Amino acid sequence: MASGDMPYDGRFAGDPLSVLAGVFGHPGFRGRQDEVVRHVAAGGSGLVLMPTGGGKSLCYQVPALCRPGVGVVVSPLIALMEDQVAALRQQGVAAAALHSDLPEGEARRVLHDLHDGTLKLLYVSPERLLLDGMLARLDELPVALFAVDEAHCVSQWGHHFRPEYRGLGVLSQRFPRTPRLALTATADPRTVEDIRLQLGLADAPVFRGGFDRPNIRIEAAPRESERAQLRAFLKEHAGVPGAGMVYCGSRARTEATAEWLRGDGHDALAFHAGMDAEAKKAAHRRFARGDAVVMCATIAFGMGIDRPDVRWVVHLDLPRSPESWYQEIGRAGRDGLPARALLLYGAGDMALARQRIEESPAGPEQKRIERQRLDAMIAIAEAATCRRALLLRCFGEEVPAEACGACDICLAPPRVFDGTVAAQKLLSAVYRTGQRFGAVHVVDVLRGKLTEKVAQFGHDRLPTFGVGKDRPDSFWRSVARQLVARGALDVAVDSHGELLLTDAARPILKGAEPVMLREEVGRPAGPKPRGATPAAAGDPLFERLREWRRAEAQAQGVPAYVIFQDRTLAEIAAARPRTLDQLGAISGVGASKLQRYGAAVLRLLSE
Repeated sequence: MASGDMPYDGRFAGDPLSVLAGVFGHPGFRGRQDEVVRHVAAGGSGLVLMPTGGGKSLCYQVPALCRPGVGVVVSPLIALMEDQVAALRQQGVAAAALHSDLPEGEARRVLHDLHDGTLKLLYVSPERLLLDGMLARLDELPVALFAVDEAHCVSQWGHHFRPEYRGLGVLSQRFPRTPRLALTATADPRTVEDIRLQLGLADAPVFRGGFDRPNIRIEAAPRESERAQLRAFLKEHAGVPGAGMVYCGSRARTEATAEWLRGDGHDALAFHAGMDAEAKKAAHRRFARGDAVVMCATIAFGMGIDRPDVRWVVHLDLPRSPESWYQEIGRAGRDGLPARALLLYGAGDMALARQRIEESPAGPEQKRIERQRLDAMIAIAEAATCRRALLLRCFGEEVPAEACGACDICLAPPRVFDGTVAAQKLLSAVYRTGQRFGAVHVVDVLRGKLTEKVAQFGHDRLPTFGVGKDRPDSFWRSVARQLVARGALDVAVDSHGELLLTDAARPILKGAEPVMLREEVGRPAGPKPRGATPAAAGDPLFERLREWRRAEAQAQGVPAYVIFQDRTLAEIAAARPRTLDQLGAISGVGASKLQRYGAAVLRLLSE
């Protein structure tokens, strides 16, 4: 353990509720946590499906402290391991991590503590765990349990399949009497069954905690003027404490977005896999320590961030699957307070994603599944009914028929109309202009605009010239995009974005297939999310507690939220405890934190 950490002395061992309250400072379990913890503490194995922020970590941390031996946690992400270890050490738990970035001397110290029996939780990468030497070490030691985090990485159907995870099936053969717990927040039914098969959990129970994150308001809109749309969204969040994230489809886009946001006065950082290692660490450090930054990232930012106060997530490109989108927007609102997720997308996104699937080296079955997932993502983006319901159905979860009240569709329902004639006009214009032009030119022809290009190619003499002049440009752009989503049009992404007819266009042009279209409506208003900041925000005492926490975190070199979350500080500011017993009764203040910080907090309160 790090110098100054208060060691957990095991006095709560054996009783999950005592461990939860005494070590982690929580008065009770949430959802199915209690059921999972007692099952594993009694020696059982299983698969846990819980949403991001649903408390999966406690499902293995508590039973590891209840059982004799060390709990071994398999994690694919170094930053996640380090954050989890830092948080556990704050709770007084002897925890450590073994990974490729660890200096040799520190790795030896971790192994010494492991053999000495002082470690209660060891985080390790799958590659490191599966080394013969590591497994042989564990053969000689009492192991409390194995926890496989991000378990969807095991499955070839998972959205982040990692081949090195496949070898974890050996655990069921080599340690048949040791509890094994697989945990994930993103797995559709096919992936769930593959996880159970690969990890030898076919006969073990599945604990489903539900995938709904009702505190995240989800929205999607066509990408018309990206910078203006993002600026308007950020303006709605001005002054709201916490961080935000912007997901981009490429490294260059990430850098460019961060640069113009900085020019607008935002504290924006870039993060992607191509960055220098030190630059990535510095960006992650600033994000993790609690700065109010805007992190512009590719999916390489999949580092299992535990920061609880990410207030919003924006995607500037269409995700490849509902599972990917769910995981990425799930980084918002982990503290349970209201958060928002906005998706901006275009027709070119859909065409490019389809092309990438066809050009990938995957087998026919894998390509078929990837096409299904992409179609499901497009359906969510182009939805005319509750987006939340569509998203949850991807995970096999049905929701009530009434409006969810937390997606843009339910808040401002769009009108659906018979767009067959409009679709025929646009498809005809694409055909008659030779399938050689993008949406802008095709719309100019429909609207009867005598531009230089229209005149150059004689398209003002076409029968379709001006047949759509009664509708604005935005209407025809929407029709084109919805026809791309439907598969009746394609976009030449390798060329200049020309619109191309597909076989699915033929029955529409012949009138054999009706086309229902969604009428675009403005995105619902954007007041600051109610409740998105603690009730104590603006209270000088609450702000003073945050300043104290920041200074303490910087002195220790740990993220601010592992000391106390905003929710805990807000409760302290509201209750104004005068004794250690009163402070210890507040959720999030365990025995170790009370011993470590209690006197300082009470002293600050007395001032």
